Amino acid sequence: MSDVQATENQEEGAPEGGGSSKKKAAGLIAFLPHLLKFVAIGLGALILIVTVVVITYNILNKGGRSQTAVPENSPYIGSRPQYSMFSAIGMIRTRTKDPTPYAVVVEMIIGYDLNNAQAATELTGRLYELRDFVRSYFSSKYAEELQPENEARLKQEIIELLNTRVLNTAKVRTILFNQLDAMEM
Repeated sequence: MSDVQATENQEEGAPEGGGSSKKKAAGLIAFLPHLLKFVAIGLGALILIVTVVVITYNILNKGGRSQTAVPENSPYIGSRPQYSMFSAIGMIRTRTKDPTPYAVVVEMIIGYDLNNAQAATELTGRLYELRDFVRSYFSSKYAEELQPENEARLKQEIIELLNTRVLNTAKVRTILFNQLDAMEM
């Protein structure tokens, strides 16, 4: 009998000794779905939060446009630079390029860098060239081109021409018109 009891004890003991590692593996396998469930819930919550934040941000920003409208003439944009002015050109009278000529009367002021003595000297030295430039420039234009809505384009074109063709060292920064009239003759 003792042999029979020993074999029974071994059979009973065998599942207990080898069963503990099987029980641990079975416990891990049973715990794995619960772990994956919590990871999936966490990822789902993260995706939901990110989606809500992105949608809310886009709604508040109206698709990326700024909510604050800053007017172009706002004092907060920055100060404009101050220039020295050259007004010795005086009033120039000429005719336009139109078939029925228009009389053009122009009084132009040239703005250059503040306290630039070299620019002031060059502008004074080229006074007659500047007067001739103004006369020839406006006589090469049609009356339609001299309308008030075209002044910004005219000023920019004059600045470029003066800086590239007439002046050597002085740089024109701005052009002002005291008078710009085109009248039919």
